[in-house]
Amino acid sequence: MKVAVPLLVFCVGALLSLGLVMLYSSGIRPGLDNDGARFLVTQLAWFGIGTVACVSACCLDYRWLKKGAWIILGISVILLVLVLLPGVGKTIKGASRWFDLGFGNFQPSEAAKLALIIALARYGERHQRNMTTFKQGFLFPCIVVSVVLALIFVEPDRGTTVLLAAVCGAVLLVAGAKWRYLITLASVAACGLAFSLWNDPIRIRRILVWLYPDDNKQDAGFQGWGATLAFGSGGWTGLGLGNSRQKMGLLPEHHTDFILPIIGEELGAVATLAVVLLFIIFIICGTYIAWKSRDTFGLLLGSGIVFLIGLQALINIGVVTSTFPNKGLPLPFVSYGGSNLLLMLSCVGILLSIARRAGETGDGSSGDFDSSDLLPS
Repeated sequence: MKVAVPLLVFCVGALLSLGLVMLYSSGIRPGLDNDGARFLVTQLAWFGIGTVACVSACCLDYRWLKKGAWIILGISVILLVLVLLPGVGKTIKGASRWFDLGFGNFQPSEAAKLALIIALARYGERHQRNMTTFKQGFLFPCIVVSVVLALIFVEPDRGTTVLLAAVCGAVLLVAGAKWRYLITLASVAACGLAFSLWNDPIRIRRILVWLYPDDNKQDAGFQGWGATLAFGSGGWTGLGLGNSRQKMGLLPEHHTDFILPIIGEELGAVATLAVVLLFIIFIICGTYIAWKSRDTFGLLLGSGIVFLIGLQALINIGVVTSTFPNKGLPLPFVSYGGSNLLLMLSCVGILLSIARRAGETGDGSSGDFDSSDLLPS
């Protein structure tokens, strides 16, 4: 822990600092609307709230979350229902995903991510000896997960649905659920998702653009092509901070989902690779912290958090490099977005709380417990 915790904190701090700098830089566009200061001020407000949440979560014992796991999940489900009601949720580009708080928008699906991980960790700990059975290890948790995913799916938010489904599957596997049950469910879900995409003109268009980028770079593939140009024009060392050309109206969502190409254009491939390296180190440190947890709940909770942050970063990087089809998921700690930043910092606080108590035994004294000893055989 003496190495893992400082490294994890350093990675988060470096990504946050880079995000704030690039957020301001990406908003300064000479001759166009300059939103850098507005975006930065809003992000700083969420950063302050997130820091308080992070410190609070770090200071509190993460095991208290077990007692309120189902209450937290229930509140999240209620918020997911409310955001879909006309006149309650805020609709942007045809999607009802936000509550308007005045100073910014809050996305309840972000809170649902953590709530579902906490609930599954609680369930996995309580039923760890029966997680290999069909009923306890597959049927019951899948019913709970399906309710949350269905509410997110109809917002619509396909990307978050796929992300959260993958994270939940990973947590269940760590808890001891059998591969064959989850693979079967994943296959059925993939077929259902494919059917949904095929009957959704907007999203099937994104798939076709991804498959045939050169034929669509002037229309639907404009965003992906702009990201490619940004990475290419930046070279190894970049054009210099504030000198991006793609942010001049050529790359949509350059301050949110597509902020990494602006980093690549202004600071070069060196900075882009540094961001990737920071996430890799974060995942390694987070995995170590989760594995050294004093109990199964900490192991599952920490693993779910690491899967969530790591997979979301992977999807974002894959999208902006045209490795994956376009889907709006922000880059953790870096992209503009208050709800996601609050979630990410809260998750970091919980990881630090797990690390602080990793050496405690049941009576609170120092010990050599390893959570791997608590995994079901």
